[in-house]
Amino acid sequence: MFKYNESELEIAALEWLEEIEYEIVEGPDIAPDGNYAERESFHDVVLVDRLRDSLKRINPALDQKVIEEAVQKIIANASPNIVLNNKQFHKFVTDGIEIQTQGPDGYNPTVSVYVFDFEDPKNNDFMAVNQFTVIEGQANKRPDIIVFVNGLPLVVIELKNATKEDVDITDGYNQLQTYKQAIPTLFRYNAFLIASDGINARVGSLTANEERFMKWRTVDGETLASPAEPQLEVMIKGMLEPSRLIDVVQNFIVFQTDGVDTFKILAAYHQYHAVNKAVEKAKIATAQDGDHKIGVVWHTQGSGKSLSMVFYAGKLIKTMNNPTLVVLTDRNDLDDQLYKTFSMSKDMLRQTPSQAESRDSLRELLSVESGGIVFTTLQKFAPDEETGEMPCLTDRTNVIVMADEAHRSQYGFSATVTKDNTKYGFAKYVRDALPNASFIGFTGTPVEASDKNTPAVFGDYIDVYDMSQAVEDGATVKIFYESRVIPLELPEGLSIDDDYEDITEDQETSIKEKLKSKWSRLEAIAGAGSRVEKMAQDIVHHYEERQQAMFGKSMIVVMSRRIAIDLYKEIVKLRPDWHSDDDDKGVIKIVMTGSSSDPAEWQPFIGNKKRREFLARRMKDNDDPLKIVIVRDMWLTGFDVPAMNTMYIDKPMKGHNLMQAIARVNRVFKDKPGGLVVDYIGIADNLKEALKQYTDSDRKTAGVDTSLAVDLMLEKHQLVLEMLHRHNYSGYKSEKSSQRIKAIVNTMDYVIGLGENEKKRFLNTVTELAKAYALCATTPEAEELNDEIGFFKAVKASIVKTIGDGSKKKTASQMDAQINQLISKSVISENVVDIYKELGLENPDISILSDQFLADVRALPQKNLAVELLNRLLSGKVKNVQRSNLIQARKFSDMLQNSLNKYNKRTIETSKVIEELIELAKEMDAAYKRGEQTGMVKEEIAFYDALASHETAEQVLGDDTLKIIAHELTRSIKENMSIDWNLRESARAKMRITVKRLLKKYGYPPDLQEDAIEIVIEQAERMSEQLVLEL
Repeated sequence: MFKYNESELEIAALEWLEEIEYEIVEGPDIAPDGNYAERESFHDVVLVDRLRDSLKRINPALDQKVIEEAVQKIIANASPNIVLNNKQFHKFVTDGIEIQTQGPDGYNPTVSVYVFDFEDPKNNDFMAVNQFTVIEGQANKRPDIIVFVNGLPLVVIELKNATKEDVDITDGYNQLQTYKQAIPTLFRYNAFLIASDGINARVGSLTANEERFMKWRTVDGETLASPAEPQLEVMIKGMLEPSRLIDVVQNFIVFQTDGVDTFKILAAYHQYHAVNKAVEKAKIATAQDGDHKIGVVWHTQGSGKSLSMVFYAGKLIKTMNNPTLVVLTDRNDLDDQLYKTFSMSKDMLRQTPSQAESRDSLRELLSVESGGIVFTTLQKFAPDEETGEMPCLTDRTNVIVMADEAHRSQYGFSATVTKDNTKYGFAKYVRDALPNASFIGFTGTPVEASDKNTPAVFGDYIDVYDMSQAVEDGATVKIFYESRVIPLELPEGLSIDDDYEDITEDQETSIKEKLKSKWSRLEAIAGAGSRVEKMAQDIVHHYEERQQAMFGKSMIVVMSRRIAIDLYKEIVKLRPDWHSDDDDKGVIKIVMTGSSSDPAEWQPFIGNKKRREFLARRMKDNDDPLKIVIVRDMWLTGFDVPAMNTMYIDKPMKGHNLMQAIARVNRVFKDKPGGLVVDYIGIADNLKEALKQYTDSDRKTAGVDTSLAVDLMLEKHQLVLEMLHRHNYSGYKSEKSSQRIKAIVNTMDYVIGLGENEKKRFLNTVTELAKAYALCATTPEAEELNDEIGFFKAVKASIVKTIGDGSKKKTASQMDAQINQLISKSVISENVVDIYKELGLENPDISILSDQFLADVRALPQKNLAVELLNRLLSGKVKNVQRSNLIQARKFSDMLQNSLNKYNKRTIETSKVIEELIELAKEMDAAYKRGEQTGMVKEEIAFYDALASHETAEQVLGDDTLKIIAHELTRSIKENMSIDWNLRESARAKMRITVKRLLKKYGYPPDLQEDAIEIVIEQAERMSEQLVLEL
C-alpha cells in the first residue's frame, strides 16, 4: 500500500529540485565511508573539493596558494557566536575574500577571491543532498535536505509528515532550532531555512522567530500560485531556482543590530520581485531617451516598505554603476527613522548614508561625481524667499530620488496663488534642483484615483502588495474598529473638516494665521477638563480589560501637547503606580518635542531625540513595563512595535495619514488575532472615505467593526453551551478557589468523556471563542461573559497541557504566555491546573509507575480523565521502549490501542478499561526490570525478543541458545555498525550477511530466518543512533 510520509515528501522535493537542474546526491554516498566519499569526517559540513574546484573556476587568474588560503578562511569559525559567524561568511560571499599575496620587490598586493559567480549563475555548482549526517560534540543530526552551492551548505530543509494530525510545520521549525543548537557549524554557511509539513511551506532567516517564517507564493513574480499547487513546490521553484537563489543571497539578505543583538533579515517574496521590477524600470527611465519616471511601489504598511527601499538601494548601487541616491521624506521624524534603517544596513549598502542638515549641506553632498546616499526632507527644496525660485543643486543624470510616502500633496506640481506670489508643490522645486534626476515613489497607501500629481512626478505603479494579500500571507493582521466617541460640543459655525489637517499634517511649514484661531477653539473644546477626565477613565478601564484578554502595548493619539499632558495627569491620578519621573521606569509616557519657551509644567514631558530613541527601545521591548505612550504627531508613521495592539484616537485624521497611523497596530505578534482602533473623536466617516481607495478585499481587513467580533463571540459561546448542556459547571462562579478548580477538573472529565471528535470540537471552538473575545473584550456583551469564557479557556488550557489537543504543539514558554493572556483572573488566579496535584496524585515517573500511583488512579471519581492520563503516560512509555526494543513496543502498543478502541467505542465500561490499562502498566514495568532477572543488557534483550517472536524458534533452540545468539548479535552488530550504515545498501547487505551467519551457526530454523533477519535489521536501525554515539 502506498504511504504518504516524510520520505515521500523528501522524494518529491528532490524531484522538484532536479527539475530546476540540481544535481541530486544521497548523503550516505558522499559520507566518509561512502562509495563516493566527499568528506573526511562527519564533522565536516563543507565539501572541500567541490569548494576548491569552484573557487578555481570562478577565479581562474589566481594561483593555487591563494585559493587554498581562501578555503581555509571559509572553513574557519571566527566566533563562537553562530550569528556573527554567519554574518562574516555572508560578507565573504557578497564582497569577496581578501587575500594578501607576495609579489616581487616587497610589493604585496591584496586580491579578492569570489565565492560565487553572480554574473553567470550556471558557473556555480548546485547540488541537493538528502540525509546528510553531521556530528558535532555529542550531537548526531541528519537534516532532511541540504542545498549546497559550490560545496557550501546554503539552505537547510526540514520536512514533516503531512498525514499525522499531531505533526505540523511548527515541528519542522522547532527541529531547525534544535539543529542550530546541536550542530551550529552547519549554520555558519546558511542563507535561509525552509520548513514544510507537506501542506504548508515557510522560509525564514537564521534569526527569525516562527511568526517571521513566511510563505513564498509565486514562481515567476507575476502571478500568485494556485492554492492547489503544493506550497513546497512553489517555494523550491520560485526561490531555489539557481539564478534566483544566487540573486537572493547577493541582494536580499541584510544584517542589522539593535546594539545588543544582531538580526538577519531575509526579503519576502513581494519585496524580492518588487525590487527587481523597480531596478529594471530604473534602467529604462534613466536611459538617454528615458522619461525619468521610474514608478510607484505600493506595499501596505507593516509589510516591510522601508526594507524594500534598502534592498532597492543596495541593488541599484551594484547594477547601475553606483548612482547617487537621494532619499526624500516630508518630515524630520520620518527622515530620522528611515535614515536609521539605512544606517543599520550600511554593510549591505557598502557605505554610510548621510543626512543633509541644510540646503548648503545638501548641495555639498551632491557635489560628488557618483555614489552616496543622501537623506533630506522636502523642505530643503523650498524656493528662495526673494526670487521664488529653487537653484539647481546638480545637473547629473546619475541621480535617483527615492521618495517615501510619495502620495502626499506636497509632492505635486500644482500652483497656488497667494497675495504675494505664486507657489508650487515641492515636486517642481525638487525638479528645478535636480533637473536630470529620475524619480521613484514608495507608499504604504494607494494613490487616490483623483491624484494626478503622483503619476505626473513618479509614473505608474510598478508593484502592488495590498492589505488583503499581506493579511493572507500572515505579514500583517486585520485592524478592527471600536467607537467610544466622547462628543465635542461644537458651537455653530465650527466643525472638524479638511482644514484641520492642514494645521497638523506638516509640522515643518508655517501654519496659516486664519487657521490658528480655528484650531485653538477646537483644541480648547476637545481638551476641556471634564472631557479629558472622562476619556482617561474610559481608556484605563478599556486598557485593563484588553490586558486581561491578551498582552499588548497601546498608543494614545491626541490633538495637542497640552491635551497629552492633561490626559497623562488624569490617567496617573487613577493609576499612580503607572507614573515615574525616571525615563527608564513607569508604565506610561508622553512622546513629544518642545523648547525652553514652553510652560514650566511642560518641561518634564519634553524630550530630545536621544530620549525619544530611549523610549522607543523601551516600547519595543516586550518585557519592559512601558506599555502606553501618548503622542500628537510622533511615531504615527514608520514606528514598529509588533506587540502594539490598541490605538486610542482623539485627533481628527483622514486619508493617507489616518491609514498610516492605524497601521501601527497591524504588525504580527505571537497569536495576536488583530489590532484595534478605538475612536473617541469620530473618525468613522473619514476611515470609510480613506478605504474607498482600496480594493474590496482590503476593506475587509481594515476598520472592521467590533460588532462583527461580538456576533462571532456570541455564536461560538452558544456552541460551547450546547456541548456542555448536560453538565453542571456552575461551580466556576463560587467564591472559593477550591470549588472553581474542582469545576475545571470535572468539566475536563466531562469533555474527555464526550469522545475524541467532540473533545477536539470543544478545544477548537473555545480557541475561536477566545480570539473573538480578545477583539471585543471591552464591549458590554463580552464583559457580561468574561467569567464564563475565562472558565472555558481554563478548561481548554488544562486539557491541552494534561493530554494534548492533537494539533499544533506549543513550547513551554508559549503555553505559559497563552495561559497568562487567556485565563481570567476571576476564574483562576495564576496558572493552568496541575491535574495531578488537583486530583491528589504524585507527578509520576514515566519510567516506573508505582503501585500506589496506579491505585490512586483507580480510585479517581473522574473516570474519563483517569483513562486519558493513563493513555498519555503509557503512550510515553511505549515511545521510550520503541527506541530500544521493537518487539516489546509493538506488543504494548497493540495492547494499549486495543483497550482504547474498546473505550472509544464504549463496548466496555470505563472502569474496566482503567483496569486493563493498569494491568498493562504493571506488565510494562515488569518488562523494564527483565535485565536484572535474565543477566542481559537492554540491547541483548531486544535481539532476544526479536528472535523469540516466533514460538517455533523458541521451542527448537531453547532459552539459553537464544540468549547466546542475542549476545553475539549485539557484539557483532556494534562492531559492524558505522554512521549511516542503514542508508547505504552495501552496508545493509553486509549486516544481513553477519546476522544470517550467526543464525545458521546456531541452527535457527531455516524457514524462519528471513523474517528474523528483517526484524533484527529493523531493531538495529532503531538503536543505531544511540549506539553510534556510544562508540
